[in-house]
Amino acid sequence: MKGVILAGGTGSRLHPLTLITNKHLLPLYDRPMISYAIEAMVRAGVSEMMLVTGGTHAGEFLRLLGNGHEFGIDRLFYAYQEKPGGIAEALSLAERFIDGDRVMVMLGDNIFEWSLRACVEAFAKQSKGARVVLTHEADREHLRHLGVAHLNGARRIQHIVEKPDEPPSEFAVTGVYFYDETVWRVLSELKPSGRGELEITDVNNWYLDHGLIEYDIVEGFWGDAGESMQAYYQVQDFVRANGVNRER
Repeated sequence: MKGVILAGGTGSRLHPLTLITNKHLLPLYDRPMISYAIEAMVRAGVSEMMLVTGGTHAGEFLRLLGNGHEFGIDRLFYAYQEKPGGIAEALSLAERFIDGDRVMVMLGDNIFEWSLRACVEAFAKQSKGARVVLTHEADREHLRHLGVAHLNGARRIQHIVEKPDEPPSEFAVTGVYFYDETVWRVLSELKPSGRGELEITDVNNWYLDHGLIEYDIVEGFWGDAGESMQAYYQVQDFVRANGVNRER
């Protein structure tokens, strides 16, 4: 299994900090934000990865990460997204790198208290399809700003709704996704959303419509450090006080 870390976007929700650098290079406690996503993948057993970024600060990732060996990466590749086109469009840039393997995708601003190794191992045992990582979120106002999984009576995901006015459950979709080789065909057939972007939720819902998606619910803290300035500092406080990507 190979990994793809997505570290593009304009970071407008963290302005003015992101006027001078990519949001994934902002500090979280004592190191750049992107290093936590890399650490999460490496500790989960994925050590061959591609980082997808864009904008005017892309070269700073190369200066920070180099060949990746210092961060526990065996092989590190880079891809450049010429303009913001959505998470799914960014993922499509990694097709030749993945080369038919399965892929773990992680948004570079997602921070987890506990290791994702169990999720990786569960997908390795899954015969086909996709897998998403959910987290329990009791704050309904917060859920209105997230993707939310609608679970049916059989505890299967029935649908994933982006930023719902009325959240159908208390299970938010985090920024970690797993896909088999079918994802490249799905991506090639996607149509831009109303925002003019290729949406990762449309990819996930394709797998849902075909009965090919599973999920894990992670325990402990999860935070999207790029969601807002308030979230950025909440994540920073948690990292400083507790540490993250911890093994049980």
